Amino acid sequence: MEFFKPGTNIQFVKVRYIAISLSLLLILAGIVSLIVHGGPNYGIDFRGGTLVQVKIHTETDISHVRSALKGLKLGEVVIQSIGSSTENEYLIRIEKSSTSLKGISELVKERLIRKFGKDKVEIRRVEMVGPKVGKDLRRKGMWAILFSMIAILIYITWRFEFWFAIGAIVALAHDVMITIGVFSITNKQINLAIVAAILTIIGYSLNDTIVVYDRIRENMKKLSKITFPELVNQSINETLSRTILTSLTTLITVVILFFLGGGVIHDFAFALIIGVVVGTYSSIYIASPVVLFFEPQGRSKKGTKISRRPSTSSKPKPDKHKATPAPALSVDTAAGDKPVSNAKMTGKKKKPTNNRKKKKRKK
Repeated sequence: MEFFKPGTNIQFVKVRYIAISLSLLLILAGIVSLIVHGGPNYGIDFRGGTLVQVKIHTETDISHVRSALKGLKLGEVVIQSIGSSTENEYLIRIEKSSTSLKGISELVKERLIRKFGKDKVEIRRVEMVGPKVGKDLRRKGMWAILFSMIAILIYITWRFEFWFAIGAIVALAHDVMITIGVFSITNKQINLAIVAAILTIIGYSLNDTIVVYDRIRENMKKLSKITFPELVNQSINETLSRTILTSLTTLITVVILFFLGGGVIHDFAFALIIGVVVGTYSSIYIASPVVLFFEPQGRSKKGTKISRRPSTSSKPKPDKHKATPAPALSVDTAAGDKPVSNAKMTGKKKKPTNNRKKKKRKK
C-alpha cells in the first residue's frame, strides 16, 4: 500500500527554513512556559511525597475535593482530574510522605467520606516516595536521556558520517524539548513513566530518521547528476509512503491507549502521541535538511562527491570573430592527381599510381 505514487516530488527542502522557524517558535513557547511555572511539574517520583488516586461515585469537581481536604497538616496538596469530567477520578499529590501508606490513604478517605458520604469514595492507588529517593530518580532520569543521545551520536557516526549524526541529534533534541514544553504548557506532571515515554520517542524518531539516511546514502552512489539538496529531497519523497504508514499505524494504537487505557497510563499515552507526530515531522523537516548545512565538509571528508550541474558561465564561449582555418590541401600537379588533405598525408605513404609506373617503363 502506498499513499504516494513513485515519482512524487514534494519540495520539502525548499521550505526547510519555514519549518525550522516554526520549530523554534514551539521550543520558545515551551521555554517561556517552563520559566513561568518555575520549571517542570515534577511528579511524586521526582519530588517525593505521597500520591493517592481516588474515584468518587457521584458528580463533583476539583473545588469540592479541595474543600474536603482543607485543613490536613500534610504540606502542599495538589489535586488533578484525570479522564473525562464525568468519571470523577482524581490524583491527589501530598507533599509530605509517611512510612505508613495506609495511614495517609485512610486519612484522605475519611475526609472525602465526610464530604460525599459512605460508599461514594474508592481509593484506587497509593504511592509514596521519599524526597532523597525522588531527587536521585530525577538525576538518573536526566542521565538516561543524556547517555542515550551520546550513544546515538556514536552509532550514527560509525554507520554513516559525523555530519549525519549532527542532524539526527538536533532532531531528537527538538522532539524532547517540544514534548517537555507541551507538558509544561498543559501543566501535566513529569514522572518516571514520562521519562520512559521520552526514551521511546527518541527510539521511534531515530528509526524513521535512519530510514531516510539510508536512502540518501544509496542515492549518493546512484544519482550523480543532481545537486545534493535535490538528492535529499528525492530521498525523503521515496521513503514518504513508508514514513506515513508507520506513523499512522503507531498513532492509532497510541490514541486508543490514551482514551481507553485508564488514568494510570493517560499521561504516558499523551506523551507518545506528541512524540509520534513531532518525530515524524522532525525526520522530514529537521534531520535531513540540517545535513545540508554540513554537506560540503562531509563530502570532502568521505571523498564521495556528487557532481554539480555545470553552469553556463563555466562553459567556454566560442569566438564569433575568429575564423575556423580550412584544412590545407596538397596537390601534385605534375602527376595530375586529385588534391589530398594534410590529414590524410600524415598516415601511411600512398602507393605510386599506374601512370608513374608507365613513365618508368618508357624510360
